[in-house]
Amino acid sequence: MINNCVPVRIAGVGYSLPETVVTNDDLTKIYDTSDEWIYSRTGIKERRLVSGEEDAIDLGFDAAKKALAKSGIDPNELDLIIAASSAPPQLYPAIACHIQSRLGIETDIPAFDLTAACSGLIYGMQVAKGFINSGIYKNILIVATDNNSRYMDWSDRSTSILFGDGAGAMVLTASEDGLDDILSIDIKAKGSIGEFIYKDNVGQNCPLVEPCKERDGFVHMNGKEVYKFVVKILPPYIEEIIEKAGLKAEDVDYLIPHQANLRIIQAVQERLEYSDEKVITNIKYYGNTSAASVPIALAEGVEKGTVKLGKDKTAILCGFGAGMTWGAAIVRLRDGIC
Repeated sequence: MINNCVPVRIAGVGYSLPETVVTNDDLTKIYDTSDEWIYSRTGIKERRLVSGEEDAIDLGFDAAKKALAKSGIDPNELDLIIAASSAPPQLYPAIACHIQSRLGIETDIPAFDLTAACSGLIYGMQVAKGFINSGIYKNILIVATDNNSRYMDWSDRSTSILFGDGAGAMVLTASEDGLDDILSIDIKAKGSIGEFIYKDNVGQNCPLVEPCKERDGFVHMNGKEVYKFVVKILPPYIEEIIEKAGLKAEDVDYLIPHQANLRIIQAVQERLEYSDEKVITNIKYYGNTSAASVPIALAEGVEKGTVKLGKDKTAILCGFGAGMTWGAAIVRLRDGIC
């Protein structure tokens, strides 16, 4: 516990999506499948996919600009940029460094990527909170962005139908009114089951040594095991986070979960006894956008009026993904963040 820590304010949230829409009916052109088969198992009707040379850096930059505009913070006032991505277009330079450059930031602020897959936003929030609480930095930009469609095996129907591309961004800053917008936060990992979801990098050994095994570089997932694990651990975990914030389930206004599978979301909803109005979902139209799914759902929910803002409004943000990793936060939803 940090004594006399600086409280955190969520100053702005933004999101970005590719323009290209691929529906379940479109996928019947490459698979023996149907809209009904996909929708009944996942809750997905369509997804947005990058096309041509568009990538996660482009999406992340667009989301970052929108979040900064909402925050009223100039890019040159930033102290740190953190980018979260499951499979960045490049391992280096980091996505965060690309975004630093595209924002035209004139100072040499630190910028780095973290990899926690679909939990990336929550992991980024925990890291940023620590920097702000301790007074090391004041203004931090978090960008969660992915173009997982580029790393799908498009002959594998079981995995490729699930993912869409997108980006979300969040600006955190030191709170000047004494109110902390992150009421509770926690992140966890269980590496012993990391084989449930994985993606190898493609490479080869020096010709002077023994060759290594060839790898395909695609995303691989054991969907059944992921589902069983998440449905088991996530509902009680969310209850713990609510209790950690000194609240009861009925005190929280919204559940904004990672958009991975509608049945997983419904399992958490049933445990908390939440009505449909309290649970924000957009998986039907975007699929699983990885770490970007939570900020996309939040910002779009505000735009559509399904999420109401105010100092008294709160939401559960939660993510889970490869690693296996998971995390959750209870946050205050101030006016003007989206």
